[in-house]
Amino acid sequence: MKTLSISLTALAASLAASAAFAGDKVVFGTNWLAQGGHGGFYQALADGTYEKYGLEVEIRQGGPQVNNRPMLIAGKLDFLMAGNLLLSFDNVRNGIPTTVVAAIFQKDPQALIAHEGAYESWEDLTTAPEILLSKDGQFSYWKWMVEDFGFRDEQVRPYGYNLAQFLSDEKMVQQAYATAEPLYAAAEGADVATYLMADYGWNTYATTIETRQQMIDENPELVQRFVDASIEGWYTFLYGDHTAGYEAIIAANPELTVEKLDAEMAQVRELGIIDSGDALELGIGAMTDARIAAFYETAVNSGILEEGDLDLSKVADTSFVNKRHGIEIKTAAEGN
Repeated sequence: MKTLSISLTALAASLAASAAFAGDKVVFGTNWLAQGGHGGFYQALADGTYEKYGLEVEIRQGGPQVNNRPMLIAGKLDFLMAGNLLLSFDNVRNGIPTTVVAAIFQKDPQALIAHEGAYESWEDLTTAPEILLSKDGQFSYWKWMVEDFGFRDEQVRPYGYNLAQFLSDEKMVQQAYATAEPLYAAAEGADVATYLMADYGWNTYATTIETRQQMIDENPELVQRFVDASIEGWYTFLYGDHTAGYEAIIAANPELTVEKLDAEMAQVRELGIIDSGDALELGIGAMTDARIAAFYETAVNSGILEEGDLDLSKVADTSFVNKRHGIEIKTAAEGN
């Protein structure tokens, strides 16, 4: 009888241990190949933060031939790293039940770049003979630039997603992702001035976390755990030991190096992309209904959207953020 009791006790302990290490499986899709701008997610995966929150997370990269957005809607992903709020507005407008639950970037990294000294200011860019823009850019932020600053459609030339035209013409201006093209141009020997659109009124959040409304309704506790763990990952990546995050990013995208990641993250900090604005007080991931409404107004006034064509209350659920979660990681790091 004693032997049976010991066996049952051992079995119970084994089952308890298994339960402790068995996490809820979560599939998270990014919007591009692994990079520093995804760092907090890779950090949380690599250093065990997701595991600490009882999550078994798989990160699926986006990329040139990969569009992860439909995968969220189809239930192949549980969470999606989205771009800015325009696509979230579009989902709501089209009755697609996805919801933003956190905003990692307080500033959209979308920018224009020019050669250093070619123009004196953002407003002076309206005199540029040519501006290289993608189709997406022409139908989104360009409308805002025309409406608010007087840029002209005659300036637009198609952007071929390489720097050759820019590098060969000192007066050329082109669209850029502030943590990418300015660094690539500098590596080619160009002195570049970066004009972050967020600093001139393009007031959308970026690198948001989206999920299906069904997930929020049926398992809000899992949503909270994923958001909290991701936020901790970002604080550690920015202010703590980011070695594990770097290694995970490079393993996923071997074209990157420590030096390239350092340069990207230095740009993120210099431009105040993540830990700025409301995030300073409310924590990384912060978003407010007022800010979302303000960007909607920007989009409407610029002719990107029509007034009243979507229910703003369905765009985001702010209940998972704005709790100062993870700030203690930054405080502890700054105290050392």
